[in-house]
Amino acid sequence: RSEMDRNTKSLMVSDLRLSDAGSYSCESESRPVVTISLHVFELTISSNGHFLPNESPQLTIMQNSYNPPPDLRISLFNNHNNTEKSEVLKSVPHHKYILKLKQLQPKDSGTWRCRIHSDSLFIDQNIDFDLKVLGFQNPALERKYAVLESTVILSWHLNFKEIKWKEGFTGQLNWKQKENTTPFMLFNFTVTAQGKLNVAINRSQFMSEEPKMGDTSGILEVKLNKVPFGHSGQYQMQLEYNRRYVQSKIELLMMKVLANPVGPLARGAKMTLTCQVSSPLLPNAHLCWERVNGTQMDFVKSKQHEAQVEVNVSTAGLWKCYLVEDNIRKISLNYSVEEAPVWITHVVTGASIGGSVLVLGIACLCMISGMNWHRRRQRAKRMALARQHLLENKTCQCKQ
Repeated sequence: RSEMDRNTKSLMVSDLRLSDAGSYSCESESRPVVTISLHVFELTISSNGHFLPNESPQLTIMQNSYNPPPDLRISLFNNHNNTEKSEVLKSVPHHKYILKLKQLQPKDSGTWRCRIHSDSLFIDQNIDFDLKVLGFQNPALERKYAVLESTVILSWHLNFKEIKWKEGFTGQLNWKQKENTTPFMLFNFTVTAQGKLNVAINRSQFMSEEPKMGDTSGILEVKLNKVPFGHSGQYQMQLEYNRRYVQSKIELLMMKVLANPVGPLARGAKMTLTCQVSSPLLPNAHLCWERVNGTQMDFVKSKQHEAQVEVNVSTAGLWKCYLVEDNIRKISLNYSVEEAPVWITHVVTGASIGGSVLVLGIACLCMISGMNWHRRRQRAKRMALARQHLLENKTCQCKQ
């Protein structure tokens, strides 16, 4: 592992180890003996420098020298060259130091620097080391909004390409409609050390296409076509490395509008429009119905925490339902109430009048039939009574 340069009389030692520490002497016939003391430091990082969010690395620093090793002062600088505090877990005086760093986040990925200082031997040595924190550029939880039967693209920005992650890892996408329900795995995947994505789809009814990842961006996209109301809920992306996990959730909220009755609005009729979202609203959110180019009277607002709002419509026009969170419109859906053609109105009116006349006619027929039946019954009673009187008179004449 050592090589002498005979021209410069330099000694090159490669793959330096702690055991290489010591005193090195150079002897020459024409020059006095030159002795150099080699002081060796070794820095190791737990998990080979690969971590998931909220994990705390351990840094181990060891030294060896020909002379008694001095006491060291150790300073740490992060990837932005800012000083970082550390906790000393263990210290073997003059030989070994174990430091615990803070809980890391993906933004902490990069090259850090360890500065080793000692006044006794005038040591001032910098050692660089890399920390890689696998995770998402997305927040831990975000909300996405979509209308019924629309196409939705869910995306997670994995940072493994930016930080030059050199290890393979796995992941999966889970879905659940509500917080307290059992999740279902939609697909799982592996990413090789070379960054190649391999996907195995478990529930194809959610996706018509295989998830895709950008060649350089590390953005994993999931396309959902014509999303039904029942497929709203939480989509949870999970990454796994060395039996450790990190998650990022996207909550998909769907909006739909229902009309009762469905179809054109006849003159004088009424229609109820219902705007509904797929999950309970946040305390700072509400639904609104608003007539486009309408008046202040053409406005309805939902009550707190209600997931739907209704409006009664008696005239044709364009209505807009929208969701507001923190005074910001997140999603809207238009519904056009069309006025029925005049001939339909006349047909409806005629049908109403005709129906009334028909009912009145049937009632009159019933009354006339009832009266005729009553008359026939009275006539039958009178005839029966007359026959009875006639028989009685004949009987009396025979007895005389």
